[in-house]
Amino acid sequence: MPKRTRRTWAIATAAALTGAVALASPAYAAPNNNSVAKITKAVTLEGVMEHLEAFQAIADEHGDRAAGRPGYAASVDYVVSQLEAAGYTPEVQAFAFDYFDENNVLTRTVGGTTTSYVDGDDFVRNEFDTGSPEGTATGSLVLVDLPSPDNTSGCTAADFGVLPPDSVVLLQRGGCGFAVKAVNAQAAGAEAVIIRNNPGDDSLVGMIGEAPGLTIPAVFVTYSAGVDLASTPGASVTVTVDYDQEVRTTWNVLAETADGNDVNTVMAGAHLDSVQDGAGINDNGSGSAGLLETAIQMQKTKPNNTVRFAWWGAEESGLLGSEHYVGALSEDEVDDIALYLNFDMIGSPNYMFGIYDGDNSGGTAAPGFIPEGSAQIEDVFEGFYDSRGLPSQDSEFSGRSDYGPFIAVGIPAGGLFTGAEVKKTAAEAALYGGVIGASYDPCYHQPCDNLTGAGQDEALYDALREDYDLVGNINTFALDVNADAVAAAVMTFAFDTSTVNGVSSPGKSHGAGKSMDAMKERFAQ
Repeated sequence: MPKRTRRTWAIATAAALTGAVALASPAYAAPNNNSVAKITKAVTLEGVMEHLEAFQAIADEHGDRAAGRPGYAASVDYVVSQLEAAGYTPEVQAFAFDYFDENNVLTRTVGGTTTSYVDGDDFVRNEFDTGSPEGTATGSLVLVDLPSPDNTSGCTAADFGVLPPDSVVLLQRGGCGFAVKAVNAQAAGAEAVIIRNNPGDDSLVGMIGEAPGLTIPAVFVTYSAGVDLASTPGASVTVTVDYDQEVRTTWNVLAETADGNDVNTVMAGAHLDSVQDGAGINDNGSGSAGLLETAIQMQKTKPNNTVRFAWWGAEESGLLGSEHYVGALSEDEVDDIALYLNFDMIGSPNYMFGIYDGDNSGGTAAPGFIPEGSAQIEDVFEGFYDSRGLPSQDSEFSGRSDYGPFIAVGIPAGGLFTGAEVKKTAAEAALYGGVIGASYDPCYHQPCDNLTGAGQDEALYDALREDYDLVGNINTFALDVNADAVAAAVMTFAFDTSTVNGVSSPGKSHGAGKSMDAMKERFAQ
């Protein structure tokens, strides 16, 4: 297990942090950080944490930093202000996207105890071609033809019998269309309808099809949630369907070095948006902050190759920012990009040091999926961790994050990932410490992904603190190491991409080498 330096962080109050965003001191771009050794010294944990504190303050003020919402606009303003203070001329690239805001509710109350089911995990609103009827209803739960061996529950009016007043009905999927079941329930007098999945199926699907005349709220639940509901007929159940669905504008932020070869551009990116209702401090404040501090500290560097930094919008809505950027490039502009580096979640509390599997040694990618040159990017990151005497491992190269649109057009890519919802194994705990069987990030896509610790599982996070220094949902050791890894890789390729694409740059190479030993030696300096 690596030796860790103990640090104590004082997190200011939300009000004080909010003021800090508006009155942030000008970013400082140190001169001559033109080598791996210099840039990794200049990019400090303190500097990265200042950016995370600013993101937390934004979320405290606005509720989250999700695309299409005020907190994301404030995050864009913060990144732009920091880049301008460092001497860049950032570009804010606007694009439209389909915005969804889900505020649906499903609860059950029995004997004074209320169970809340999780939207997106236990249930979803039913999506009809004609739209999902919005509204809220509370009533007694009525099981309609359950259990239903032939899965025809609710397919005929006779299935409902005479419903008591203020009924919420629970049906089984199958036998006829979802819309048929919902309209039949309404005709029978139900105030709301719940349809559960087939036995053993805990996936979630929305009802698709025409449902003319439907006005009552309707939701679809997993089989497990449906069984749980069915165990308490007569319970008081509340169903609320409440959502926004519209086209909104959001933004990418781009900035590049003043010097360098434009036809051999090195790109590095991180998504700036959070999920709704969360600060998104690890996902992906961590990657955004590490990249921002790297950009600030190398602004006065004179690299051989142009370095273009990117902070993507609407990644959580489906990689939309990076897809928009790549889709707008001409063929020549695509050819001008030597490689792309992606940094998404680099400070997970129960971390592992994951490197995108550019050589497909794990065999998880289909043949031809990974562009040539990606293996050499992986080599650079491996060389960095080896130079620090730290373990690392392959991370699946599946296209799950913003590198996906780049590799889709043949641009070599790589990057770092400290883990999300997957659980840490005993073998990984032997390498990195931490809690076996707990997720790398127990607050992944949850409101507890913050700097304050609010909403976190106290027992689990206390156990993590036995091995790690944590600030809220950030492992400061992992973030400190990976901020250096970000800076080292960007600087390496800023001066030499020859191992990736065969393009040799004039002058002395400050990073990449033709051998792993040479790379380790440079990183260790």
